[in-house]
Amino acid sequence: MFDFVHISAIDIVDIILVGLLVYQIYRLIKGTAALNIFLGIIILYITWFIVKALNMSLLSAILGQVLSVGVIALIILFQQEIRRFLIHLGTRYVNGGNRRGLTGAIFGHKSTSVPLEVLEEITQACRHMSETKTGALIVMSHTSSLEFIIETGDLIDANINRRLIENIFFKNAPLHDGAMVIVNNRIIAARCTLPMSESQNIPAHLGMRHRAAAGLTEETDASAIVVSEQTGNISFVKNGEIKVMGSLTELRLAIENAGK
Repeated sequence: MFDFVHISAIDIVDIILVGLLVYQIYRLIKGTAALNIFLGIIILYITWFIVKALNMSLLSAILGQVLSVGVIALIILFQQEIRRFLIHLGTRYVNGGNRRGLTGAIFGHKSTSVPLEVLEEITQACRHMSETKTGALIVMSHTSSLEFIIETGDLIDANINRRLIENIFFKNAPLHDGAMVIVNNRIIAARCTLPMSESQNIPAHLGMRHRAAAGLTEETDASAIVVSEQTGNISFVKNGEIKVMGSLTELRLAIENAGK
């Protein structure tokens, strides 16, 4: 009955590679609504494989047609996850992300270190906004291009200054609603719109700023600082993970290590 099964070394390598691909996809959609859809597809595919192995022609043909036609539906359903996967792949293995990637090996690693004076201006601005419970969302670029984010806001292109940062996020200021973007240690734009994270792991008490910061850092290697206007807590966001900072020293270390 199973005479058609012939396993070679190439088949083993093929199975391992498919397993790694499935695992990477699982990591990307873990905690999102897409996970249940993905698991359903896996179950359907395993069922089709078993039915085909048992030579159940009619059921095998039906499931085969569903899976073949369903490719288009999958692209539509998983368009955000596919986009995130491709960005993740390019950032991590081509641009380098947090690692030394292909372009880093050829052209040299691009330094994204933050000067001490810039670090001091950012942390002191965050401290004051935390004390006054002024909501803020600061995005710091590393190797991924943020042009698609900058285009949604208003261009500034100014030196980093704590008073400027505080004025941007002042409650009645015209630029306070949105994200401020820092590129190459300069404030490039403000009032920028960020993609929202669909992760179900984000606590319900966190607001839209936190979800927006998580969404961008899931898709790029950028990092973000969020100041909550409800609690005054300062959070650092990287790779979609939100961590509340216990002190300014911890915030400084997080900013310094984010670009390495």
